Amino acid sequence: MSPIRKVIINKKTDIKPIWIMRQAGRYLPEFRKIRKENPDFIKLCLNENLSSEITLQPLKRYDLDAAIIFSDILMLPYGLEQKVEFKKNFGPLLGSLDLKKISRLDEIDFVKNVFPVYKAISLVSNNQITKNKSTIGFVGAPWTLMVYMINQQSPKLDLKKDFFKDNFLINRILVILEKFLKVHIKNQIDNGAEIIQIFDSWAGLLNEKDLPNYIYIPTLNLVEYVKSLNTPVICFPRGIKNYKDYCEIVKPDAICIDYEVDPLDILRKIKIPVQGGMDPKVLLTDKENLKKEAKKYLDIFKDHPYIFNLGHGILPETDPNMMDYLVKTVKDY
Repeated sequence: MSPIRKVIINKKTDIKPIWIMRQAGRYLPEFRKIRKENPDFIKLCLNENLSSEITLQPLKRYDLDAAIIFSDILMLPYGLEQKVEFKKNFGPLLGSLDLKKISRLDEIDFVKNVFPVYKAISLVSNNQITKNKSTIGFVGAPWTLMVYMINQQSPKLDLKKDFFKDNFLINRILVILEKFLKVHIKNQIDNGAEIIQIFDSWAGLLNEKDLPNYIYIPTLNLVEYVKSLNTPVICFPRGIKNYKDYCEIVKPDAICIDYEVDPLDILRKIKIPVQGGMDPKVLLTDKENLKKEAKKYLDIFKDHPYIFNLGHGILPETDPNMMDYLVKTVKDY
């Protein structure tokens, strides 16, 4: 059993495995080289040989405990045939949402549209490099995906003014998303993903009263589905105010925390395994500070099942040597 699964399933506290969100990414020169030759991000995600190579790049450099597939949460709307493109210095841009069209789409078409993602997972999970390590698959949570699909771009701080005006549209999209997210999850697991992480990047946009309809219930349905496939599930409801309520209602196997949360508060309130927390900006400082911050999280969660990670993705301007120092600091703890 891989170290991360030992922490999640067996609640081991004597090991502190590490992987990093966006560990296969722009801070690595070898990634930038491939990216330069492949400017179309979606096409890159759909090239199983390149996306599996990118997934393994950080594991060739660092002693990480997991490979997370190089893909994107927006492969789901792409699979539903909504136009998705990534504009330089802007981020994702989605085409208008055709509810009739996505309602007619069947599972076979969806799987065909994103099939190379599953092939890449298979290549990664069968590679010698990932022996005794976890291969992590992932999806966006229904709420976050719906935000992108209706808003057509990153909401940054706010949603379109009339976002909630069409209740029928919202409920219909949530039903469609649940169906296809389950298909997407099952295909990732069938091809070798041993853990699923659910990213709810825009959980922090909602008021408390809207959480049950848009976050708790839709995510709980997915969590129960992943568990029914005997696969551990980690949830990352970024920016959510009340992690305790979230864990008690949604019941993930592990919870990933962001860097705006007090880890001591989490330790007091959360019983399940915890992942993440450290601010990615710490990697832009110096080694002494990096060691101090990493040790802070390791000390706080010393007697709690804990997976070391950041409270968000690693920043593109990070020096790869600092990442190396971080991994060694955690491993030497």
